[in-house]
Amino acid sequence: MTDHLQPIIFMLIAALCFTVMNMITLSVNHLPPFEIVFFRSIGTVVCAMFVLTRQGIPILGNNPKILMVRALTGLTSMVLYYQAIRIMPLGTAAALRYLSPFFAAGLAVIFLGEKVKKLQWLFLAAAFTGVVLLKGFDSRLSVIGLVIILTSAFFSGVVYAIIRKIGNSEHPVVVVNYFLTVCTIISGIICLFYWQQPIGIEWIMLLSMGLLGYIAQVLMTKAMQAAETNLIVPFKYAEVVFTILFAWIIFGEQQSWVALLGILIIVVALIGNVVVKGRKSKN
Repeated sequence: MTDHLQPIIFMLIAALCFTVMNMITLSVNHLPPFEIVFFRSIGTVVCAMFVLTRQGIPILGNNPKILMVRALTGLTSMVLYYQAIRIMPLGTAAALRYLSPFFAAGLAVIFLGEKVKKLQWLFLAAAFTGVVLLKGFDSRLSVIGLVIILTSAFFSGVVYAIIRKIGNSEHPVVVVNYFLTVCTIISGIICLFYWQQPIGIEWIMLLSMGLLGYIAQVLMTKAMQAAETNLIVPFKYAEVVFTILFAWIIFGEQQSWVALLGILIIVVALIGNVVVKGRKSKN
């Protein structure tokens, strides 16, 4: 277990970084979603370009077309997520967006010919039960909000499927850089038409999102390279717990017991899916 301690710590720190980004997003959610995407992206691009240039890694990569598709789907997912948290509780949005692995599994079956164990479909049904609990007992979750966040999760699932298709043919920083460079360019252009001036400390908060995002991506990649997926990935879902806790402490965002039960069911289903999939890959 000591061999796995460092990657577990890396994944928990990454989850914490993503949580802080969520808190910043909630603090500045009066700004247009594309403006938040712009600041989220540009800082990470600067970090990624520095690493690529210093290590002499080709910036354009080996598969520019599929990298561009991955970037556009990632951008769509991110914009929809930032839009969703404007109209629904942050903790709920974070939990529902993490349904993306189930969408990825379905897409992998259809387009990559991968097989899914029956037990994984059971976990999918459990996750759906969690969604029903959230929608049925949390009046703050509207139909529009649910559609937006599930669409965000779907496009995030598409991203996972594309990355699986890319495999090891691209350096991880190249993939991240492609994604966030496209986000920076497109969101920057749109911002020209919907720009709202950040005030005071909001500038620092927005610019810090890029650095936090880069740190999270690097640590998450290192963690997944250092230990088995089924051991490490469950710790990624600590972000949901951190987000609910921080949103409650900082913003007073309350969750009913039924809503918390729904979120718990979703997270347990996600972890179960990862564990079963990890065992499958060893067999």
